[in-house]
Amino acid sequence: MASSVAFPAASVARTRKGNGEFSLSGRRRQLWKVPQRLCVRSSLDSNVSDMSVNAPKGLFPPEPEHYRGPKLKVAIIGAGLAGMSTAVELLDQGHEVDIYDSRSFIGGKVGSFVDKRGNHIEMGLHVFFGCYNNLFRLMKKVGAEQNLLVKDHTHTFVNKGGEIGELDFRFPIGAPLHGIRAFLTTNQLKTYDKARNAVALALSPVVRALVDPDGALKDIRDLDSVSFSDWFMSKGGTRMSIQRMWDPVAYALGFIDWRQHQRSLKYITDRGGRFHLRWGCREILYDKSADGETYIAGLAMSKATNKKVVKADAYVAACDVPGIKRLLPTQWREWEFFDNIYQLVGVPVVTVQLRYNGWVTELQDLERSRLLRKAAGLDNLLYTPDADFSCFADLALASPEDYYIEGQGSLLQCVLTPGDPYMPLPNDEIIKRVSKQVLTLFPSSQGLEVTWSSVVKIGQSLYREGPGKDPFRPDQKTPIKNFFLAGSYTKQDYIDSMEGATLSGRQASAYICDAGEELVALRKKIATAIDSQVQANALYTKDKLSLV
Repeated sequence: MASSVAFPAASVARTRKGNGEFSLSGRRRQLWKVPQRLCVRSSLDSNVSDMSVNAPKGLFPPEPEHYRGPKLKVAIIGAGLAGMSTAVELLDQGHEVDIYDSRSFIGGKVGSFVDKRGNHIEMGLHVFFGCYNNLFRLMKKVGAEQNLLVKDHTHTFVNKGGEIGELDFRFPIGAPLHGIRAFLTTNQLKTYDKARNAVALALSPVVRALVDPDGALKDIRDLDSVSFSDWFMSKGGTRMSIQRMWDPVAYALGFIDWRQHQRSLKYITDRGGRFHLRWGCREILYDKSADGETYIAGLAMSKATNKKVVKADAYVAACDVPGIKRLLPTQWREWEFFDNIYQLVGVPVVTVQLRYNGWVTELQDLERSRLLRKAAGLDNLLYTPDADFSCFADLALASPEDYYIEGQGSLLQCVLTPGDPYMPLPNDEIIKRVSKQVLTLFPSSQGLEVTWSSVVKIGQSLYREGPGKDPFRPDQKTPIKNFFLAGSYTKQDYIDSMEGATLSGRQASAYICDAGEELVALRKKIATAIDSQVQANALYTKDKLSLV
């Protein structure tokens, strides 16, 4: 799956190089028919923010100390990014790990699969930023950091009629100065809106982050009860800026290369971890000890007609919001901790892929857009305020290793979010509407035909963020001693994103290691209780036989 690396306009951490860059993943190390200003990098050390130097610990925790406690057996439900992040951390600390997933492939929401015709079917087009150092740390661990096609750090907006706007962050000095310059010089907004934008950003916590990163992060946490729009307007921003620039960027969701998952799988299995695909969790089995403490007794798993009970020292539910709601026993809603999760609601997302017989995003040369032997067009992540898909990309250009097909043209991947209006529509109607909007953005594509298409609907993807929602995000450590959570929706200082999923795995692993001695004590306590019950049943049976 094509993956991207981009620096946010308001990154808390500084970049090592002032002009942060945007990248897309691919196996090829050499330049591939792209503009000369674009150069290929393959080093995360020199091309993304180094948050280990001056970052708040909430965003990038220090490396964990070597675990010296008892070895634990851990069962993880969910082979998505959060589950694999948790597994990698636990295996590095010497624990025994089993990962279960009801799907036939790993990756969760950031996964993809290949259909019978060899087309990559994507779950979504997602963006990850240059400050996503937990994700980069994971990529380096599993050996997936060498396949990055680094793009210039500029956001391209495609407006109705093919008019192009740029938000250009290429500047020798890093955040926040490069961001203020980008907003002052962008042609996506009028002069008045640009000036008001710059003022609002200058008053944001990002400026404080230059001298006090942890204090800036606290300021951001304190703003949870206020929507971005309200905050932005109160600091002098304009409604037009939100509509023409901020909304398209905000709707962009986070995605990743499928090869990272392959490498994660190899890393995990090489260290003794085991994947159990197509095994879904039917029920969490739990009980209470003599002192009234609730604990997990096992997981009731099923694969087709096969059933089994999985037992471990610690259990991790690495699910998304709808997944954890289905998994939790209803009785647990008596705990405020678990009941709060039901206040989070997922957003429907529809991802549309369109293959054309020409190069849709080539705006300068009509003849060139019809020449299939040479790729042409906008090779970057694209935003638009004038279509129902706020972000999109031509994957045949942006990540050619997997998506360019000789003799064929553009492969547009468009993300409809929120996807509520499109969920009930048949796929043909969705393709028709999206194709029409593509033509509105690129009039020069008139006459090009869609030769293949795909529609993927996700009823509930990331949770619907809004003022006051952050307190409902649960910690990775739960009131049940041997039950833990991981997932991008859980409490950490990133939004519901790939970086949040990765960080949640680190935090879940840390909680499990910290509780190592307690978990072993609980294991012995449960075993003693079971032995006592077995003995009691045997005596009862003996008494009944004596009476007979």
